[in-house]
Amino acid sequence: MATQFTERQDRIAALKAALEQRILVLDGAAGTFIQDYKLDEAGYRGDRFADWSSDIKGNNDILNLSAPKIITEMHEAYLGAGADIIETNTFSSTTIAQADYGMEDLAYELNVEGAKLARAAADKASTDDRPRFVVGAIGPTNRTASISPDVNDPGKRNTDFDELANSYGEAARGLIEGGADTILIETIFDTLNSKAAIFAVKSLSQELSFEIPMMLSVTITDQSGRTLSGQTTEAFWNAVRHANPLSVGINCALGPDLMRPYVAEMSRVANCFVSAYPNAGLPNAFGDYDETPEMMRKHMQEWAESGLLNIIGGCCGTTPAHIKAFAEAVDGVAPRVIPEFETVMRLSGLEPFSMAG
Repeated sequence: MATQFTERQDRIAALKAALEQRILVLDGAAGTFIQDYKLDEAGYRGDRFADWSSDIKGNNDILNLSAPKIITEMHEAYLGAGADIIETNTFSSTTIAQADYGMEDLAYELNVEGAKLARAAADKASTDDRPRFVVGAIGPTNRTASISPDVNDPGKRNTDFDELANSYGEAARGLIEGGADTILIETIFDTLNSKAAIFAVKSLSQELSFEIPMMLSVTITDQSGRTLSGQTTEAFWNAVRHANPLSVGINCALGPDLMRPYVAEMSRVANCFVSAYPNAGLPNAFGDYDETPEMMRKHMQEWAESGLLNIIGGCCGTTPAHIKAFAEAVDGVAPRVIPEFETVMRLSGLEPFSMAG
C-alpha cells in the first residue's frame, strides 16, 4: 500500500465496517437539486467560462468549477438529511461526455475538483462515531460499445473499448487524487462499457499500488428486466463479478415499485454488498417525478425489512427530503447478509448460465 493512501485506507476500512453493521444511506439526485436554482446560461458560465465559445447550460458538472458553492450546498443538504455516503458531481466528467460542450480538456480537473468539494463536505460532517464517505461517480458516457448508433448499420460503433478505458481511467485518476474513497461506476446500460471502466480502475490501482474499491450500479431500462444491451440482472452480475466489487446494485430508469423484483434478484445472486437507488417514480408528461418522500419511504422500509439492502439512496427526482425519509425508514433495520455460494462456473450472455463442477 502506498503510504500516501494510509488515511484513505483507514476510511475504506471504516466504510466496510459500517456496511457490516447497518444499512448505509446514499445521497439523492444531483440534477434535481441543481435544477431548483433555475440557472440560465450565465449561471452555468460564471466568471471563468464567460467567453466560452459554445452553450454550456445543462452541463451540471461544470458547476464544480464555475459555481462550487452550489455543489457544496448540495452535498451539505444531503449530509444534513442523513446521508452516510455522498457522490461527487462528476457523472458526465469524462472526455467523451464533455466533448458535447467542447470541454473534454477539462475532464480531469472536473473530477479532481468534484472530489475535493465532496471530501470537504464529508469531512466537515464526519464525527468519530459516524464518519461520512465520498464515492467518485463515473457515468456511462453518451456512447455505447455494444450497440450501433445507426439502425441501418448494426456493426457500426461510435466508440471502442480502448477509448472508453482511457476516458474512464482519466476520470478515476482525478477522483482519487481529489480524495474519493471509492469509485462508483453507475447507471450502467452497456456491460461492455462497464468492463472498460473496471479495467481502467484496476489498471490505476496497479499503477498506484493501492486497491481502489469499486461500486457498480446497473440500470434495468424497462419492465423487460434487461439492460439496454440485453442482459438480465444475473447475467450482468456474472459478467462483472470478476471485479470483486465492494457493492453492486441497481439505479435509475424505474421507480421503487417496478424496480423491486430486480433488486431482489441482485440480492439473491451477488456475493458482495447490494445497493439500490430508484427514481422517484417514472417521469410524468411534464418530465417531473411524482413519488413523494412518504410514498417512497414505504417501499424502502419494506426492502430493508425483507433483507435486500446494504445501501439505499435516490436517483432522478429524489431530494434531501426523500433521503431523510429513507434514512428514517432503514434506521435500526439489520443490513442484508451476504450469501455464500458453492463454486461453479458462472457464465453470461444475455442470460446467465451455471455449470456445476
